[in-house]
Amino acid sequence: MRDPAPTTDGTSEPYRWRRLILVAMLAAETMDLLDASIVNVAGPALEDSLGAGSAGLQWVIGGYTLTLGAGLVLGGRLGDRYGRRRMFLIGLAAFTTASLLCALAPNIETLIAFRLLQGAAGAILLPQGLGLLRENFSGPELTKVFAVFGPVLGLGGVIGPVLGGFLVEGDFFGLGWRSVFLVNLPIGLAALAAAAKFVPKKPGDRAVRVDLTGAALVVASCALLVLPLNQGQEAGWPLWTWLCTAASALGFALFAVQQRRAADSGREPLITPGLLRKPAFTVGLGGIALFFGGLVGTQLVLTLFLQIGRHFTAGDAGLGNLPLAVGTAVGGAVSGAFLADRIGRKVLQVGPLVQFAGAAVLWFELDGLTGGSFSAWDIVPGVAVAGVGAGMVIAALFGFVLAAVDDDEIGSASGVLSAVQAIGGSIGVAVFGSVFFARAKTGDFTGGFHYALTVQACLLAAFLAITFLLPRKSRPDDEQHGSVPGPAGGSDAEQRLTV
Repeated sequence: MRDPAPTTDGTSEPYRWRRLILVAMLAAETMDLLDASIVNVAGPALEDSLGAGSAGLQWVIGGYTLTLGAGLVLGGRLGDRYGRRRMFLIGLAAFTTASLLCALAPNIETLIAFRLLQGAAGAILLPQGLGLLRENFSGPELTKVFAVFGPVLGLGGVIGPVLGGFLVEGDFFGLGWRSVFLVNLPIGLAALAAAAKFVPKKPGDRAVRVDLTGAALVVASCALLVLPLNQGQEAGWPLWTWLCTAASALGFALFAVQQRRAADSGREPLITPGLLRKPAFTVGLGGIALFFGGLVGTQLVLTLFLQIGRHFTAGDAGLGNLPLAVGTAVGGAVSGAFLADRIGRKVLQVGPLVQFAGAAVLWFELDGLTGGSFSAWDIVPGVAVAGVGAGMVIAALFGFVLAAVDDDEIGSASGVLSAVQAIGGSIGVAVFGSVFFARAKTGDFTGGFHYALTVQACLLAAFLAITFLLPRKSRPDDEQHGSVPGPAGGSDAEQRLTV
């Protein structure tokens, strides 16, 4: 595919097929993000078909986000070195193939292994989208692209359980839960064909070094953290679970030291060293882990409560997540259109308070349930209000943190934030799943949901405290979009807001 032709003023003509590139990016990356939550409603079906227990279900859901998060920064570096088009095509082909393998899995152990592989493929695929869009769009058009790209990807993650419920409930061609993976095949193949034809070739920079030692430390540390969280409750928290957790903390500390030494010796680390010296960025990392751990964890518990505790079908449980999706969309629209620019940091404090209110309403709604009839309408107010609060935070959090990042750090920063979000979600699945199943095994499903809401309240309180350490205002729009000299990052922040 020919690169855009230069014009007389030294610039390049806009690439004629660039809008098809956007369509291919949206299709591929939305498919990727859907898979983080689409399996939530397949729990009972997996238990009936493959004999999956609570730990197995947590691995099927959380294992995907574990390898996704652990590999995102490495995936971005591979794109820098070998070319984003090439790595996008490789990642998309691998992701589509892994989806097929998941659908064919004969037992729960094989399914978990293929989910880990699927997450690793997603880690290669996801980081390339931002770079490809930046290569093919510029100026005001790039801002408009990000205005579409971010919200679409955000909704992709939230509506996963709704789509998953429809597919499992429909039992199309007798495929049952396998259809939640097979749905990726036509989308993936179409996106692969479009990207191969319309994304222009651009070589990578072979001077970029890929820090495999740092990548190995991140993967090992993440695995050592999530393994005991997933298996500990079922195993009775033996000594090895605590040793793994301690080893994980040591691994992350070694990674930080290794990255610093790599930078000091002139080698290229996975993470740009200057990022971790920016208070707004490092504080933001903690906030993102806390927020998304709570959000992903409570979404899982809501689905488990409806299906296991209240015997909802997969389709009905998926629809039970719809108020959360609608609330999130409304909160994001309000925050993005009216609040973020006007009240700055306060939007990150109002959002958790609204979530607190939603959790309190949901608590009392659960208390009012009796052994008689139950409808999803009984908990819609609490779930919807919590969704509004979550949307307010999602719409502003990434943009606010990335506003402190310099232009040459934006690629590394986006990868790190996305990785922390994914790993936080994986930990949330493990923690909230363990808390819920600890009570659910005794038949107290409402108590399990209450425990989960208590954990969420603690995480929201910690997140709220962290927001006071952030700057009161992000940088002005003109600086973020590069119309004045100085660091940039705003438009990229908008794109990364929910990836």
